[in-house]
Amino acid sequence: MLSKVKSMSLMGVCGYLVEVQVDVAYGIPSWDVVGLPDTSVREAKERVRAALRNVGIDFPSRKVIVNLAPANTKKEGPYFDLPIAVGIIMDLEYIRCDNIAEYVFIGELSLDGKINKINGILPMCIEAYNLGIKKAIVPYENRKEAGVVEGLEVYPAKTLSDVIEHLNGGRPIERYQTDVQALFSNERKYEFDFSDVKGQESIKRALEIAAAGGHNCLLIGSPGSGKTMLARRLPSILPDITFKESLEITKIHSIAGTLPSNEALITYRPFRAPHHTVSSVALVGGGSFPKPGEISLAHYGVLFLDELPEFKRNSLEVMRGPLEDNQVTISRVSGTLTYPCDFMLIASMNPCPCGYYGSKEKECTCTPNQITKYMGKISGPLLDRIDIHIEVSPVKYEKLESEEKAESSETIKKRVNNARAIQSQRYEGTDIICNAGLTPAMINKYCKLGKEEKEILQSAFQRLGLSARAHSRILKVARTIADLAGSEEIKVEHLAEAIQYRSLDRKYWS
Repeated sequence: MLSKVKSMSLMGVCGYLVEVQVDVAYGIPSWDVVGLPDTSVREAKERVRAALRNVGIDFPSRKVIVNLAPANTKKEGPYFDLPIAVGIIMDLEYIRCDNIAEYVFIGELSLDGKINKINGILPMCIEAYNLGIKKAIVPYENRKEAGVVEGLEVYPAKTLSDVIEHLNGGRPIERYQTDVQALFSNERKYEFDFSDVKGQESIKRALEIAAAGGHNCLLIGSPGSGKTMLARRLPSILPDITFKESLEITKIHSIAGTLPSNEALITYRPFRAPHHTVSSVALVGGGSFPKPGEISLAHYGVLFLDELPEFKRNSLEVMRGPLEDNQVTISRVSGTLTYPCDFMLIASMNPCPCGYYGSKEKECTCTPNQITKYMGKISGPLLDRIDIHIEVSPVKYEKLESEEKAESSETIKKRVNNARAIQSQRYEGTDIICNAGLTPAMINKYCKLGKEEKEILQSAFQRLGLSARAHSRILKVARTIADLAGSEEIKVEHLAEAIQYRSLDRKYWS
């Protein structure tokens, strides 16, 4: 007898339908799984066999063939344990369910019949709903994540016995639905706040501009000047996240297995800070079966690279394409996958190996050759992709002892949200969400300059030896500064401030 059960698998950040076809027939006892399964899928037969036995179902000595269709797509992961078990039980007539075609089954089985949590349940359930599937039986621990998909009936099961009882109508599983509105009503509390920072007003201003326009930013300064401390406070002023962005972020973290336990959605912008020993694969993604890297885990958030020159040169260079395209394509023998990576790059570094080149407080002990070699670890093309370059100077003692309370993150965030609201309205109907993503055509349309502004930019372009990419990035930053000021036009003061954020590469890399 042949039974067919629907399940789901993953390809990149999207789910796709897999039909699990099970045939239990008389013949020489054997068990074959076909349809390009990987090792974890082939091992499902042992988990399923033990689970059936431990829930009281005698597995006869027969010939079992399991086909995972479509057969031309590589299957990986333990997602198919539950549908394979359900298919066999239907063949053995322990389950009699007339509407089995309305269900999709996803889950890994323990040997005792318990259904374990899996990664990637959200994109699978989203695709199941898009395909018109009405009901999904998922692991109980994945219930909050799966319950986000409005319109899909989610039934979280703890054991295989619960699934059998539910399908036979004996003891129905209670449907679960996540209250998405409640998730966004809770305001996130941040451990670090800009009100704790003494002085450094110019750096705070630069980070405010970066947050408002989604711009990449490089902080250069001597050790102890506060680069890392300032960067770690950036999440507290990032603009509020939308539901669409939250879904995209959660899908990536669900696939990677980094979604915090008992969280249905990630309702805050991610902040990723990998160590400088990170490999290029861990940074951009990859592996035998490509998985998201740090740049994708930072999607719609911040990727913070502390001590930038200490990162391996090839790890940094592979980011050049993703920084421009907001996506990374990984090609392997098993397939080619594309992951989104629309992130803000915030990097910090010393100006030389000892850290005191150009410092007024302490003399630099490095030779010119050492300084050149150290700064040369950051290539020109990568530097060009960073919109804002800002020098961080040590805080004066008087500032540290001052009792004056600094501006809070909440106050700064209000200005950032207002600027983003202006951008959202301006780019409505397009894929652009902030000024950093403007295309050349959109720069010509939304970043027009007057006669005086053009003369200033031309002078800066020639004096600083800027590239065409740097020219467009100055205009994007100027557009953001104008938005923060509530101005429809880019004025002289907006452009002048944007230009000053591109002058440090001439000082340190000339």
